[in-house]
Formats: sequence, C-alpha cells, structure tokens
Amino acid sequence: MDADEHSEGPSNAIARHFQNLTVKVIQDGVGPITGSIPYAEARLGKALPACSIVDSDGAPLRDNASEAAIERVIDRLIKESVAAASTNGFVTGLGGFVAMPVTLPANIAGSLVINARLVGSIAYLRGYDISDPQFQTFIVLTTAGGTLAGSLQAAGVQIGAKLTAHMIRAIPIAVIRKINAQVGFMLLAKYGTQRSAITLAKGIPIAGGLVGAGMDAALTALVGRAAKANFPASI
Repeated sequence: MDADEHSEGPSNAIARHFQNLTVKVIQDGVGPITGSIPYAEARLGKALPACSIVDSDGAPLRDNASEAAIERVIDRLIKESVAAASTNGFVTGLGGFVAMPVTLPANIAGSLVINARLVGSIAYLRGYDISDPQFQTFIVLTTAGGTLAGSLQAAGVQIGAKLTAHMIRAIPIAVIRKINAQVGFMLLAKYGTQRSAITLAKGIPIAGGLVGAGMDAALTALVGRAAKANFPASI
C-alpha cells in the first residue's frame, strides 16, 4: 500500500477497489467464473453451426461470425445474465474474489461479476479491444449503469444524435481521465452505499444483501441495454 492509499478515506478506497475488481473480472474472471472473452467465445461457439466455424490459425470465432450471429449471441448473453442475477447462490465458489482485503457481500459480488463480465463480452463481440485501458474505463462505466453519451456531455464533449465507434476512439485522453476518476464512485453508488463502503473498507462482511434478486436482475437488464448503446457495432 502506498502513501496515497494511506491518505484515502474509506469511501475513496472502496470506490477504487470496486473499479479494480471490475477490471479483474473482465480480463481474468474470478474463481470458476471465466473472463469476458472466454465467456463470449463459448456462447458464440454454441450459437454457430459447426459448418460455419472456420479455424484460421486459431482466430477467434468473433472474427468469423456474421454481425447477425453476434447480435443474437449478445441478446442471449443479456437474457442469461439477467437470469443469473436473479438466482441465489450464483457466487458460490468465487474463492479469491470474496477473500480479498475488502470483503464483499454475496449479492454485491455476484451482481458485479455478472454485470462486468456481460459488458466486457458485449464490447468484445462488437469488436473492441477490452485489454485497452481506454475501453476498460468505458466498460467499468457501463457496469455501473452509466451511459457514455451522458458522461461525455457532462465532461463538455458535444456529440451527435448517435454515438459511433470512431467517436469513442477519438475521445481526448483528458476526458477519459475525467471519466475514469468518477467510475469507481459510480460503481459504489450502484452496488453499495456510503455506510457499506465504510464497513467494507474495514474488512467486515455485511450480513445479508442490499437488494433483492428482482432488483439485481433489473440492474443487469439496464446494464445490458447500456452496453449495447455504449459499444456500437460499427468499427
């Protein structure tokens, strides 16, 4: 832990931690839960007819799938994730995730895992490099239920009626940093409370969930819609 971490208040620490956990889930998964790319590729493999799967030097299935096939898989991922969010016990066996220095209640951990993996998968299937820190910022933003268009407007960036992939790639780094400074707190607002942040920062598990399964499922549905809007298909 560096000097900056020592000087952080508990809310700042937990907001940053939520952000780091989201990126971890996107890239690597956690415990038995795979990361966004293996999850998306596995579902795409099930959706494509065997005769349409072309193995070109190990190229991802995404590169050989039609746009229509990808969109069908995206819709399936959203439905599957909404169902998972409403199922008790989804986070059983997350292992290292819930054993980290900041202990997360099961429903917060489960919602965060489900939604982060979903957003990362949608971005990946739409052709984005989810290992790029720029896009990771937007994935975290989306996991918190935020819209990129709204965040850009709040940062003083004027956009047209429709956000495009080209516009996303042209966002100035200063704007990305401004958004990145807020996304952890947006996660905290969606997946926890000020009181839970203080409790979590002390490493004390919270008894019980903050919201019911219905609320978790509704949030996942919202996040899925935000992901489709934030990561347009045109590359």
